[in-house]
Amino acid sequence: MWICSLGSYYHGYVRIRLMKQVGILYHPRLEKAREVANKLEKLLAAQGVSSWQCSAWEEDEAKHQVAGSDLVLSIGGNGTILHAARISAPANVPILGINLGRLGFITELNADEALSNLPHLLEGAGWIEERAMLEARLEGKIFHALNDAVVRSTGVHLINIKAEIDGEMLANYRADGVIIATATGSTGYSLAAGGPILHPQSKELILQPISCHLGLSYTLVLPPQSIVDLKLDSRDKAILSLDGQIDISLSSQQSVRLKLSPYVARFLKIHQPKYFYSSLWQKLKGRE
Repeated sequence: MWICSLGSYYHGYVRIRLMKQVGILYHPRLEKAREVANKLEKLLAAQGVSSWQCSAWEEDEAKHQVAGSDLVLSIGGNGTILHAARISAPANVPILGINLGRLGFITELNADEALSNLPHLLEGAGWIEERAMLEARLEGKIFHALNDAVVRSTGVHLINIKAEIDGEMLANYRADGVIIATATGSTGYSLAAGGPILHPQSKELILQPISCHLGLSYTLVLPPQSIVDLKLDSRDKAILSLDGQIDISLSSQQSVRLKLSPYVARFLKIHQPKYFYSSLWQKLKGRE
């Protein structure tokens, strides 16, 4: 395991500061997550660091507590991290992912590693990696996502979606749906649908149709400044799904505007900045 000191700096990465308050977000349906949360709370108290706990699923409640925190510990798996990112990003608070799940692509440590390394991290060890997020605008309401935003069918049938990029017509898709993914989301649903893998530091967006029957069936990688409008055909109903966790019903003729969020998700890391490539192999080799 590799840990850099507070004084170390890498181009494209941000140093961290000493910590005084830490939030703990846990998966509410995993008993082990609560057990680990309590152990971490005791360890933090022994180090003279104040803390608070909240279910990662209670996003509104957690957002009221996250301001003023120096770090959020996310205990669960990738799904818990997605909740934590939406909670923490607006407050610019970094996240340490503690994996209790199976894949754990975004998580950094297991529970034992977190307990043994936490004192060093509180003193300033590690580095911060920033990842792009999405903004989705629907009828004046704004939502944010770390992985992806998906306009998809409500049933086992195709829907018609008009796609525009920067105000220019791209395609009329007849498909199960359309995915707009970040670099972080490129190893998720987008990858399963045949999309490419982007480096975590990439700011580009992926436009990936799902089971496209008619229209442009190829994946597009769009520059960071792109604005994507997806409009539903007058005959169809669909769902806007954010990170696979927030579902919003769409009716005919509704349009969703998607672009990079002004917020970024910040992750506390202790592995070398080039960790991504070896991690990619370890996580995805079972797909072969």
